[in-house]
Amino acid sequence: MTAAQSKLYSDDVSLIVVLLDTNPFFWAASTSGNLPFSNFLNQVIPFLNSLLLLNQHNQVVLIATGVNSCDYIYDSAEAGGRNSIDAANVAAISSTILNRLENFVTKDARLAKGSDKAAAGGNGISSLLSGSLSIALCYIQRVFRSGARHPEPRILCLQGSPDGPEQYVAVMNAIFSAQRSMLAMDGCGDASVPIDSCIVGPQHSAFLQQASYITGGVYLKPQHLDGLFQYLAAVFASDLQSRSFLRLPKPVGVDFRASCFCHKKTIDMGYVCSVCLSIFCKHQKMCSTCGSDLNQSPPDSTRVSRS
Repeated sequence: MTAAQSKLYSDDVSLIVVLLDTNPFFWAASTSGNLPFSNFLNQVIPFLNSLLLLNQHNQVVLIATGVNSCDYIYDSAEAGGRNSIDAANVAAISSTILNRLENFVTKDARLAKGSDKAAAGGNGISSLLSGSLSIALCYIQRVFRSGARHPEPRILCLQGSPDGPEQYVAVMNAIFSAQRSMLAMDGCGDASVPIDSCIVGPQHSAFLQQASYITGGVYLKPQHLDGLFQYLAAVFASDLQSRSFLRLPKPVGVDFRASCFCHKKTIDMGYVCSVCLSIFCKHQKMCSTCGSDLNQSPPDSTRVSRS
């Protein structure tokens, strides 16, 4: 069998896929009043432009993460921005991003009407993080297969909404896919697609703490959101090769708690199916995932994670 062709990386060229949280329930809540959505975009869009200005071969892809849908907003390769970005067309790029974001938010809000999430209301509604992560990984795979030489990929999640326990399995599948993507593509080595996380909400994200830890990315929850651009430029703008020379922030701890498959709630202790490793908060007679018979005297709860 012929060996797979080795892929070559451009050390100083980056492919940055940015996942932007557009959850209207979060941005309309009083807890995010210190950073309105408009001010948030006023700091994020200049950061995206700065990534393109750092290297004319850098590629930036922006994906919006809504409540009921996810979609591409901007791709510098399709727009020609990767080769022609300069101070003259920065305004045009910003205008394009704002217009497409407005259309996406309107469309996503229309889909949200009449849904269970809209009926629940409040600021505890989660965004479709699992969907946007999957789209980002598919895009990176497509770029990788397009040629022998390509930029080094990474994902940056700009997240404000709380975690959705019902997305636990899908999010973890995406995280492990990111961890194994470069192994599958290279056939050897220990590289993965780093998932960087910048949390702008009032609480930490256990999902993204695990994502950054497992894939070797950077997790950051800025203390002063008024200076969000400075955090983004100082921490997330550098390419992967340069990171080895920088002292980047490290999280104090990682929340490894899992969500049960029965009620989709985050738990500290639970029961694990010995066949498919499904997790339940209470003893079950039968595994709802694989159908295995669990009708035995309930043993002591098994610790499924550590906090």
